Amino acid sequence: MLPRIDGSWTLFLDRDGVINERIMGGYVMSTSEFRFLDGTPEAIAIFNRKFQRVCVVTNQQCIGKKLTTERNISLVHAYMEEQLREKHAFVDAIYVAGELKSDPTNTRKPKPDMALKAQKDFPEIDFAKSIMVGDTDSDIRFGMNLGMYTVRVVTEEPIGVEADLSLNSLKELADLIENEN
Repeated sequence: MLPRIDGSWTLFLDRDGVINERIMGGYVMSTSEFRFLDGTPEAIAIFNRKFQRVCVVTNQQCIGKKLTTERNISLVHAYMEEQLREKHAFVDAIYVAGELKSDPTNTRKPKPDMALKAQKDFPEIDFAKSIMVGDTDSDIRFGMNLGMYTVRVVTEEPIGVEADLSLNSLKELADLIENEN
């Protein structure tokens, strides 16, 4: 059961496995590797009408591993945003944690750093009126740690933490929100 969503809510989205196809055991590091999951741009357009803010929070350890650069990841995000605009959709901000998991000062999910940065950028964000959508345990823990409602997009990723709601896609979530709210 989804909470009653109004225009004061914020939606946090993981990227790989939620917005776009995830490369299991690898990384999406170029625009040629970026492919939206079915119905994602249309779902985000619905979210834009229902939520005050839509933010992407993504762990990108490939930067810390020196497999790619922050600039290349920024180009992937610019491409994603351009493709969304063509479908009359947008995200308000994209937050990237590019550090290694082993870095003690990393800002990776499930740590709250990216959400706190979003709240600094958009002071109206209330985590109790926020939803976190992800496909990994770290995504779900991130949302739980901040008191958000959590939604898991079920993938081949093993599940160790239960979300408030599990669905197969962002499109399925958008349909639920559109029909229930």
